[in-house]
Amino acid sequence: MSQENHPGVPRLSPLSALIFASRWLQLPLYLGLILAQCVYVFLFAKELWHLVHDAPSMGEQQIMLIVLGLIDVVMISNLLVMVIVGGYETFVSRLGLEGHPDQPEWLSHVNASVLKVKLAMAIIGISSIHLLKTFIAAGTLNGLPFCPPELVATAASNVGAARCNALTTDGVMWQTIIHIVFILSAIGIAWTDKLMTHNSHKREHAH
Repeated sequence: MSQENHPGVPRLSPLSALIFASRWLQLPLYLGLILAQCVYVFLFAKELWHLVHDAPSMGEQQIMLIVLGLIDVVMISNLLVMVIVGGYETFVSRLGLEGHPDQPEWLSHVNASVLKVKLAMAIIGISSIHLLKTFIAAGTLNGLPFCPPELVATAASNVGAARCNALTTDGVMWQTIIHIVFILSAIGIAWTDKLMTHNSHKREHAH
């Protein structure tokens, strides 16, 4: 739609208009993330079928790990939705969802800072699920030998029935440290955002 139809919109120079229009180059990226979302829906259905079909022959630990894997898929899917919807709204174009009954509550006040904090919290949630799965599997660390490389993937997906372990004590320690770093990073991002918002409000009141 041309700018002449919007008298209140400032007229951009050709270079400014080109640079501003370059934001639409992100559109294929968001469409690609939608395809990734479809892949995760397929993965969820596959894991759910595996759980239902093989449940009678599984132990409690295996069932718990598969359920945690399903939760992990859902949380990553939620992260994708936040990036697709929030990122498109913030960096590309308005979605025009005002007044829509299904509009996400957080979308009404989303900006780059809010999106950063929400993404950091989502990553912590995903990391927590992975860490919980590791802690469950770590119960057999001292009772089973470490798997050779060709069996690591099989043992990681079949904890409770495997004859070797895909984890090491150092691996569990580093995963815990990385999770703590994620938490500290999220706290730092939230604190920085709070300081910037506070200073912005002080400048507005000063004027």
